[in-house]
Amino acid sequence: MRIRPISPDLLVTELTGRLADAATRAATSGPARLRVAVDGAPAAGPDELAGALVDPLRARGRPVLHVRATDFLRPASLRYELGRTNPDSFYESWVDEAGLRREVLDPAGPGGTGRVLPSLWDADADRASRARYVDLPPGGVVLVSGPLLLGGGLPFDVTVHLELSPAALRRRTEPAQEWALPAFDRYAEEVVPASFADVVVRADDPRHPALVEPGGDG
Repeated sequence: MRIRPISPDLLVTELTGRLADAATRAATSGPARLRVAVDGAPAAGPDELAGALVDPLRARGRPVLHVRATDFLRPASLRYELGRTNPDSFYESWVDEAGLRREVLDPAGPGGTGRVLPSLWDADADRASRARYVDLPPGGVVLVSGPLLLGGGLPFDVTVHLELSPAALRRRTEPAQEWALPAFDRYAEEVVPASFADVVVRADDPRHPALVEPGGDG
């Protein structure tokens, strides 16, 4: 593999171009929308990267919807069944993957209606978010951001994984969230998202990311 250092701004520019081109192909062959995963531990900033892609994609003429996995959590009674800080529960059952598929990924996929729900559950209030559906036209892009998104069979068209070394993950994780570290260790070992994601970004230093590309000696 080759490790190519890149500035944060150029990373957004390159990803925008790639996703805009892929959305064009999806609209031509579908017509469909492009379903993109921006995957990574919170310390890697997947929500921030996905948010930074919204305006540039719109400037390229692409309708965009940013969906956060944290808005598709299961109710607290299910998430906390084994306690509030159980890493195995966090890894296996916090995100409502069925709801994310039903309300976002299937409607945005081939043959889907394009009628997408931006959020399903308000975790703070522990009730349905009561969000309104959004109509995403063919050629649009839905960006789904958050942790532990890959390896579970969710139907994404393009996957972006923000990779952190174990040391960087521990250094950059907020103390209140350190209980979840074993879940990310398990994800790296069992799923190995960096081995199959379409785009892998090394994000140990947010000021100096690097793209992992095939070929070369890096």
